[in-house]
Amino acid sequence: MMNAGGAWRHLRTDRSVVHQRVGWPTVRRILRFARPHRRVIAVFLALTVLDSALVVVVPLLTKRVVDVGIAEADTSLVVELAAAMAVFALFSAVLSVLSGWLSSRIGEGLIFDLRTQVFAHVQRQSMAFFTRTQTGALVSRLNNDVIGAQRAFTSTLSSTVSNVVAVVVVGITMLALSWQVTLLCVAVFPVLLLASRMVGRRLAGLTRQQMDGNAELGSLMTERFNVGGAMLLKLFGRRADEDALFASRAATVRDLGIRIALVTRIFGAAMTSVPALAGALVYGVGGVLAIEGRLSVGTLVALALLLLRLLGPLQGLSNVRIDVMTALVSFDRVFEVLDLPSLVQEKPDAVAVPRGAATLELDDVTFAYPDGSEASLPSLEGVTREGQVTDAGPVLHGVSLRAEPGRMVALVGPSGAGKTTVTSLVARLYDVDAGAVRVGGLDVRDVTLDSLEDTVGYVTQDAHLFHDTIRGNLLYARPDADEDAMWSALEAAQVSGMVRRLPEGLDTVVGDRGYRLSGGERQRLAIARLLLKSPSIVVLDEATAHLDSESEAAVQRALDAALEGRTSLVIAHRLSTVRDADTIVVLEDGHVVARGTHEELLAAGGLYADLYRTQFATDAPDVARG
Repeated sequence: MMNAGGAWRHLRTDRSVVHQRVGWPTVRRILRFARPHRRVIAVFLALTVLDSALVVVVPLLTKRVVDVGIAEADTSLVVELAAAMAVFALFSAVLSVLSGWLSSRIGEGLIFDLRTQVFAHVQRQSMAFFTRTQTGALVSRLNNDVIGAQRAFTSTLSSTVSNVVAVVVVGITMLALSWQVTLLCVAVFPVLLLASRMVGRRLAGLTRQQMDGNAELGSLMTERFNVGGAMLLKLFGRRADEDALFASRAATVRDLGIRIALVTRIFGAAMTSVPALAGALVYGVGGVLAIEGRLSVGTLVALALLLLRLLGPLQGLSNVRIDVMTALVSFDRVFEVLDLPSLVQEKPDAVAVPRGAATLELDDVTFAYPDGSEASLPSLEGVTREGQVTDAGPVLHGVSLRAEPGRMVALVGPSGAGKTTVTSLVARLYDVDAGAVRVGGLDVRDVTLDSLEDTVGYVTQDAHLFHDTIRGNLLYARPDADEDAMWSALEAAQVSGMVRRLPEGLDTVVGDRGYRLSGGERQRLAIARLLLKSPSIVVLDEATAHLDSESEAAVQRALDAALEGRTSLVIAHRLSTVRDADTIVVLEDGHVVARGTHEELLAAGGLYADLYRTQFATDAPDVARG
């Protein structure tokens, strides 16, 4: 058996996102995205500019205190100037609070806009997207990258504007006080810009890789920590291999974190050494000028204070490239998801399926599953195999069938024949490549998705329940249903007795994917949910395939209630469950090879008779009579 490390050596991580550049098109799109918040942003920037422009007030007041108040022993002037400093400090605090409030409004508003847009867009993707995408990577886009993008309009925008204003105002003030000292100090700051350019480019690539690495860790944990993944791990006993796999991915993130920390530390060392050198120049050159009488002591003190107020903004501007690139990377990753079109689109002129429409038809349908380039993003798939073939060719070839209102059509055939694919096309989880699927005489591509979802109801072989109460799972089908309607649906689904025996009744939490319930109970709750929805067409995808005989009997009784008076398309693993179907369609390799009633197909021989005899080999007399 290949260990986890060996297996992963044969896989490659798609790094198309890592090497993708972000540029002005992304910036212009960000600005358009921020347009609804432009008024708040304008007020926020105005306060930021005002707060930054006032940074020179305290040093200038200090200069006057030293040169006039103290030098001339003017006590009242010293007190007045000190009071002015206190008032200014309070005013700056008020500006800071207002700026922080506006910043949070902008930031949280952008997070809300981005999250809701991404969530709504992802919901409308075709099933091909979800079958290829790693859940953890997708959740990372919705959380971490959205928050990273939000920082572009809060910390990054405000710090950049305030730093630019502060550098300009402080620089002009220092030049006015002593152009000689100022020019000597400024001469050392190009080192900051050079270091920023070198570090920014390196750090942007490392940050993007770290984002991908954290997304892969999230995907791994999501898959292993849900009930199904945890059960698989325990049943196969792969704990050591899973530990090694997780450690390998965590080590990648760790190494990237160390490299980022090292690069950042080197940059930080440059940031501290340059200000120290500038401070030495101020006190050295300015002190000599003060001794010579060419500079007042108050001016020297003011220059030292102004230098402190200049260093922070200059360091911030040196870091701004790093901050901007990090924010752009986050925006770019979010936009990458928003720009992926869904393969299933609702037409602008789509019409609603008439209420109660119950005719179902497939007309000469050909279909092939879309490949990854059409359906998903390489950066969300996480890993792909070298030389992987994504186009497997058509899985359905000219399939035609028709179910009249109130009639049952059964699909049978060996595994891989295309049965589940047919049912997926009915609900328009995918679109056909040729031919048409019609509900109520209307092509499903011409109707609204909401009306199609109301018309067609599904019960699959692995019914999914949310980690919610029984009530919450039932109301998902019909939010306005009252308690009487829910109990009626539970009665018809043969599961009301079980629910009544539960201590919490309808308010019992079913657990992740409903795993606190047995398979038969989950299936019957899914049928109750279907009955509450009350669709006119029902699709059953091997709804009893994994149940024991007792649970199958209970579920079959519930299905009889669900199918009564409704058009139904049924996939049957056990052929005994579809003997009474009005029409049985036999599929093999995506082709319809036979159709008819149970008796007609047995009499004709062929694949259906072979499948039936295989399942009921011990019941030869019955087969002969059939």
